[in-house]
Amino acid sequence: MKAMILAAGRGERLRPLTDTIPKPLLQVGRHRLVEYHLFALNKAGVEDVVINLAWLGEQIETQLGDGSRYGVRIRYSYETGQALETGGGIYHALPLLSNANDDPFIVTNADVWTDYDYASLPRQLSGLAHLVMVDNPMQHPDGDFVLDDGLLSNTDNVRLTFSGMGVYSPALFSDITETIFPLAPLLRNAMDAGQVSGEHYHGKWFDIGTAERLSLLDASLQGDDNG
Repeated sequence: MKAMILAAGRGERLRPLTDTIPKPLLQVGRHRLVEYHLFALNKAGVEDVVINLAWLGEQIETQLGDGSRYGVRIRYSYETGQALETGGGIYHALPLLSNANDDPFIVTNADVWTDYDYASLPRQLSGLAHLVMVDNPMQHPDGDFVLDDGLLSNTDNVRLTFSGMGVYSPALFSDITETIFPLAPLLRNAMDAGQVSGEHYHGKWFDIGTAERLSLLDASLQGDDNG
């Protein structure tokens, strides 16, 4: 199974840190944010990883190289000019992610930290996507989607927050005619068709959106076995 790490974001809310260092290379504990995902994907048996690059992307490629030091093979999806957004970034990378069998692939945001076991993700899908949901953090109290009996929906019920981790079928992008688009509307349309499953993860998960949250995570990982 292949995986993609979304690493092309500008990291506006973390400026001025991200004026000179791309957010995925910010260090927390003993490693850089993106490295935790590479270690975890390798542990889950993932061998091929695609990373999309835009802002200061050359630094990410220089730091991570071909991925051999992390036990994976890294290929890079370069985005130039206008930002492609999350959906566009995945769509642009599809030639590197798809195979002859149209197998699903993992996608994760580089700017989250978690102890989630990627081996728990489904290798095959009954629909178009499977998302990992978490409890709503303080900065996002209203959540994103409703999880009911293993399926995600847009109904007005108690919502959970999308963790940024999921599994996608290439078929999710089969009707795309544009190159720059967000992922959320695509997922909502698939949910309305009953094609998106989900799970509620109760372990550790942090969204690194501000310098304060970065510092809090760094402090929590100092001396931690997972740090």
